[in-house]
Amino acid sequence: MPKQKPRTILDKEAVDEMIYNTKSLRDRLILELQARCGLRIGETLRLKVSDVSDRKLLLQEPKLGKEEEVAFMPEQVAKRLDEYIRKEVLAPGNRLFSICYSTARSLVKQYGEKLSIKISPHDLRRHSATYASRNGVPLEIISKVILRHQDLKTTQMYLGKVSDTEAIRWMDTVHER
Repeated sequence: MPKQKPRTILDKEAVDEMIYNTKSLRDRLILELQARCGLRIGETLRLKVSDVSDRKLLLQEPKLGKEEEVAFMPEQVAKRLDEYIRKEVLAPGNRLFSICYSTARSLVKQYGEKLSIKISPHDLRRHSATYASRNGVPLEIISKVILRHQDLKTTQMYLGKVSDTEAIRWMDTVHER
């Protein structure tokens, strides 16, 4: 099996700045659903109004070949999404974001370029997993809830290398200084 080249993991500040610099609520939500909820770009673009229920997203035809899966949103993202649906006057059968994959990919790339960051939509999903891991979320939760992977090994490939500073911080946290 070919060895994967390590991906650069985006730090929280860069992702936050990219999200805050968006031009529209639509763009912000597309980025947040990937970076904060761990959605794949295709899952994000297939979402319909009827798939949104409070802080849950029903993902139709997810990657794993299942009929559907559930993803969860932080409270602030759910509020912004509700605001967006009302503002755009979207009906239950409407897609949330009526753009194609290549447009969404370009959008992510352009927001990254504004910060001199080379980024793809999947890097935002990877950030979601790494950020959760760095904040003490158990690997099982990251794997089964955020990324919705069947195998923990797949999730481990998403997580960035732990720096010496991070390792020391966790040692102090675990052993209460």
